[in-house]
Amino acid sequence: AELEAPILALQAGADQHITADLNEAFERALAEAGVEHELVTYEGAPHSFFDRRYEEFAEASEDAWRRVLEFLERHSA
Repeated sequence: AELEAPILALQAGADQHITADLNEAFERALAEAGVEHELVTYEGAPHSFFDRRYEEFAEASEDAWRRVLEFLERHSA
């Protein structure tokens, strides 16, 4: 199936389940398929860094949520 919607991927750099290799392969596949995408990696951030209870990742979380809102604004019909 062809993907027509743009993708925003916010990736935790220290995620133990989704490695940097997987992220790179994902980005390559999207680029090769011509899918509009934006991938952002938050170095050192753990899986679920969006959870605002992680005070040490508050800046990354704020940036990620800002990107989500901007992405939705740009791509909403």
